[in-house]
Amino acid sequence: MDELTEKLKGELLETTWDELRSQLVRDSIILVDPALNLLEVGLKVVQDDKTAIAGWIGGKQMTKPTTEQLKAWEAQLDKKFKMLIVQPFVLAQEQLQ
Repeated sequence: MDELTEKLKGELLETTWDELRSQLVRDSIILVDPALNLLEVGLKVVQDDKTAIAGWIGGKQMTKPTTEQLKAWEAQLDKKFKMLIVQPFVLAQEQLQ
């Protein structure tokens, strides 16, 4: 693995909605579909791979949280997420039960 991959791998975190929701103030949360590899998405964002990112956005695999999602998570503050900070974004992946 290259140095950037190792660095990002070390920054992958597991968190809860209660901890993650503070990022809403900065409007920095980007949801990543659970079918995608969060580390791979983070690498493409850091590398500014516009083609990959546009494909994920177009396929609705990278989105902003919806009002409905936010309401559901507020009712379940212990909801688990994987998180990767790739400035200025916080990539978050909902963990399915």
